[in-house]
Amino acid sequence: MNILKNGIDTPNTLSTHHFGIFSSRISRNFQIHVPKSTSISFNVSSGNVFHPFVETYLPKKPEVRKAQSEVKWHDRTFFFLDEETTPADYMNIKVDAVIKEFRFNIDIPLAERHELDLSLRSHLISNGKYPLSVLTSDEFIEWTHSNIIRKEDPYGRRYYGLNQGNIEYLDRNENILELHNGDFIFNGIEFNHYYYPNFKFNKTKNIFINFGSHLGWNTSKYNNALDIGASVNGIKTLTLKNSYLLNLGLGFNILRKNIINFKDPMDFGNNPFLGTGEADIELTKFTKNRHYHAFGVNYQLQSRYNKKEEASYYQLIGKWQEIRGGWHHGISTLYKTLTYWTFTYTYAWKTAKLSVYLKEDFLVNNAADLQTGINFTFPLSLHNTPN
Repeated sequence: MNILKNGIDTPNTLSTHHFGIFSSRISRNFQIHVPKSTSISFNVSSGNVFHPFVETYLPKKPEVRKAQSEVKWHDRTFFFLDEETTPADYMNIKVDAVIKEFRFNIDIPLAERHELDLSLRSHLISNGKYPLSVLTSDEFIEWTHSNIIRKEDPYGRRYYGLNQGNIEYLDRNENILELHNGDFIFNGIEFNHYYYPNFKFNKTKNIFINFGSHLGWNTSKYNNALDIGASVNGIKTLTLKNSYLLNLGLGFNILRKNIINFKDPMDFGNNPFLGTGEADIELTKFTKNRHYHAFGVNYQLQSRYNKKEEASYYQLIGKWQEIRGGWHHGISTLYKTLTYWTFTYTYAWKTAKLSVYLKEDFLVNNAADLQTGINFTFPLSLHNTPN
């Protein structure tokens, strides 16, 4: 078997969500065992995020909240007069950019069953113009709606104009985030430790499990804080005829955001925990020279950024007459579970492997709407490391 084939190939496919990029979210790990040598990888992702300008009020009085909760969200009539008469928290947001992530990663085998993963992540805010963005550009998405789907995009990109490259957010604590085309942010350093226990079913059932512990230091001025987390991942491998291999993966993780704040952070979601569940299926075909082609599909569920109960009484204000669909998504999707489908292709040879992926939000929450990425991984040595 190719020395680089170790379970399911999983380039970093975390979404370029405009809140998520500021936290040390946890990626799945569907490896079977500790890598045989230290490896380095470079990962570049590009995701189109779009939310029209929307405002929200969160009433503070219990009786007002109760009255709001008894009315459908689009029929609510809360009107803010002043903080004394109608006390409420206030937020607004507008997102229209292609966010690019650049990630450097090094995997170090520590012992027979222990692995350390170090990752550096940074992000670039761009307007998504050609040639730096192709599939994730506004033009391509609008062209797809007009010529493939044959139904114009109802979400307001044309209303605001294409290729804007702006993120503007006022949180409930009156902190302001403003990012524009060309802004570059070094967002964090992540340390991931994985333990691969030895079970009897490893050999009898070809089922493998690993446990992860995670520490992330978010370094941006908007969220200078430490995150901690834990994960568990399982993989089932099936050897098929004609040099085919089928792998099935299931993983869960939970992240405790901002366990320690070094400075007062922006409010990137008042839910202190982010939980994720993922399922993978991958089919691999080995060639005569032991290279391989791998095709994978991933489905991911991520918990909401904000506490669910607030959605029962919030008041949303936006351009609902001008924008036919999704005018409220900038706020409302922060209170929803996010789902993504990711399609990955990997080609590996004896000394390296290259992966490309396409990630789509079929519920059209637009965070990100369409995302693509590429990953290049190579080992520093092809020799086995000592136990």
